[in-house]
Amino acid sequence: MSIKPFDLQASLSPNRFISLWRLATGYRLTYFSAILSLAISTAAKTSSFFLIRYLVDVALPAPDRLSILPWIAAGFVILALAEGGGSFMSGRLAAYTAENVVRRLRDYIFDHLQRLSFTYHDRTPTGDLIQRATSDVDAVRRFFAEQTIGIGRIVLLFLVNWIAVFNLNVTLALLSVVVVPIILSLSVYFFRLISKAYEAYQDQDSILSTTLQENLSGVRVVKAFARQDYEREKFERHNAEKLRRGLRLLLLHSAFWPTADILCSGQMLAGFTLGALMTMSGVLSFGDYLAYLGLVVLLIWPMRELGRLIVQASTGVISYGRLMEIIVEVREPLDEGVREGRVQGAFEFDEVGFEYEAEQRVLKHISFKVAPGQVVALLGPTGSGKTSLVNLLPRFYAYTQGSLKLDGVELNTYSREFLRRNIGIVEQEPFLFSRTLRENIASGVGREVTAAEVEAAARAAAIHDVIIGFPEGYDTMVGEKGITLSGGQKQRVAIARTLLKDPRILILDDSTSAVDTETEAAIRDALETLMRGRTTFIIAHRIQSVMNADLILVLEKGHIAQRGTHTELLEQPGLYRRIYDLQERIELEVEQEVELEPTPTDLEQEPVLA
Repeated sequence: MSIKPFDLQASLSPNRFISLWRLATGYRLTYFSAILSLAISTAAKTSSFFLIRYLVDVALPAPDRLSILPWIAAGFVILALAEGGGSFMSGRLAAYTAENVVRRLRDYIFDHLQRLSFTYHDRTPTGDLIQRATSDVDAVRRFFAEQTIGIGRIVLLFLVNWIAVFNLNVTLALLSVVVVPIILSLSVYFFRLISKAYEAYQDQDSILSTTLQENLSGVRVVKAFARQDYEREKFERHNAEKLRRGLRLLLLHSAFWPTADILCSGQMLAGFTLGALMTMSGVLSFGDYLAYLGLVVLLIWPMRELGRLIVQASTGVISYGRLMEIIVEVREPLDEGVREGRVQGAFEFDEVGFEYEAEQRVLKHISFKVAPGQVVALLGPTGSGKTSLVNLLPRFYAYTQGSLKLDGVELNTYSREFLRRNIGIVEQEPFLFSRTLRENIASGVGREVTAAEVEAAARAAAIHDVIIGFPEGYDTMVGEKGITLSGGQKQRVAIARTLLKDPRILILDDSTSAVDTETEAAIRDALETLMRGRTTFIIAHRIQSVMNADLILVLEKGHIAQRGTHTELLEQPGLYRRIYDLQERIELEVEQEVELEPTPTDLEQEPVLA
C-alpha cells in the first residue's frame, strides 16, 4: 500500500513542535477524533461520580428507591461503556495516526539517506544513521501514540473535573489547584534538564551503535589479528560512558517523581481534610463528599502524570531534532541537467583539480583526452588519486577546478541520473545484496531482464559454470555482503551485473584484484570483446592488466607523472618502469621457487637418515 508523497523538508520549522505538527498533515482529523473520543471517555468518567452523589443523596433516601435503583444501575453500565468505548477509540485512532505518520517518516528518511551525497556518507558513521533511523524514529512514534494523546487526556481530565468540583463547591475547587502551577513549573524545569541529558544519552548510544556495527562488519579482521581484547575494551569504554549518561538521565527522572508525588499527595490530603470538615459542618452533603473524593483524584493525580508526560515528551522532541539534522541535508539533484541523448564516450580533462576538504588537493592539474571506445588505464601507488579520478565521471564528487567534458559538453551539465545510467562500475570491493545470484546480477539494470540475458552476462564474466555448480543454481541465496562466495566469485558476479547493464562507459576499479591468474585471463578475454566500442577506465596495480590499454596514466601524489602506451612507458625511466621491473622480478622468483620445489617422486628417492 502506497502513501501520499510528502515533502518533509518543506514542513520543517525552527520550532520542533511546529515541525511535528506539520508532520501529522493528512492525519490531523484522525488525531482530533482521538481527542474527541477522549473527551467522551472523560465526561463519562466524571458523570459517574455525579451519579454516585445522586444515588447517595437522592435515590437511597427516597421511598420508591427500589424502582429507581435499576435505572441508576443501567446508568452506571452506560457510562462505563461510554468510558471504555471512548478510551478504546482514542487509543486506536492515536495509534493509527502514529503508525502512519512514522511510516511516512521512516520511508522518507530511508529514501533521503540514499539520495544524499557521497561526501555526507563519507563523514557520517553508519551506526549513527542506523540509530537515528530506528531508535529516534520509534521515539517519534511514542510521542504521537502515547505522550501527546496522554497530555491531551490529562488536560481534558483536569478541565472537566475542575468544572465539576467548581459546581460542587468553589472553595474546594480553588484549593484543589493550588499545586498545579508548581507542578507545571517543575515539569518545564525538568523538561529542559532531561532534554539535554537525553540528547547526550542518544549521542552516546549512536557512538555505541557505530562501534558495534564496525566490529561486526570487520569481525574477520578482528579475529585475524587477535584484537578481541582491544575491541572489547573499546566497547566497554563507550558502554561505561553510556552508563554514566544513562544514570544522570535516571537521576533527573528520580528527582522529579518524589517531588511531584509529595506535592500531589499533600494537595489531596488537604482537599480530603477540608472536604470532611465541610461535610461534618453541613456545608457539603455526604453524596457531595463522595463525589469530591473521586473527582479530586481525577483532578490532582493526572497533574503528576502530566509532568511525567511532559518530561517524557522531551525524548520525542529531541529525537525528531536529531532526525531534522538528516532531513535538512541537501539531496543530490539527480535529474537536474541534460537527461537525453546518446553518449559517445569522448572525455577531455583540462587542468582538473579535486579536493575532499579545503586545501587538501587530491587531484592536481589533470589533463588528457580520451576518444570514444578507447581504454584508459590508471596506475599508481595507493593514495595517488586513481579512484578519486574515476569517481568524478558519474559525478559522485564534483571537480573543484578546471574543465571536464564528455562528448564536448561540460560534465556538470549532464544530470547525475543520465551519467550513472550510461556508466557501469565494478568496484574494488564488490558489494552483493542478501538475495539470489540472479537478483544480484539483474539489480543494476533498472528493467526486467530474461534468464537468458542473466546467463549471457554470467558467461561473459566467467562465473556461469560456478553458478550452475551450486545446488540451486542462479536461485542460490547469497549471504550478507556475499559472504558465501569467494573473493573471486564476488568480483565476477559484480562484473556480470555491470555487463548486463550494457553501459557506454565502463569503470573497472581494480576489478581483477581478487581472482587468480587463470580466472583473470578468462575475464580479460571476455572484457576485451565487451569493451569494444565502449570507453573504458581500468584501475589496476598489476602491469599485466593494463598492457593492452590505449593510454596508460601513471598517477603519483594526485598528478600525472607519466603517460603513454605500455611500450612507450617501458622505454622511459620512471615509476612505470620501476613497477614493471619489480613485478617481473617477483614473478621470476616465484617461478624459480616452483621449479626448485621437490616432487613427490623426488621425495621418495631421498635417502632416509638412520
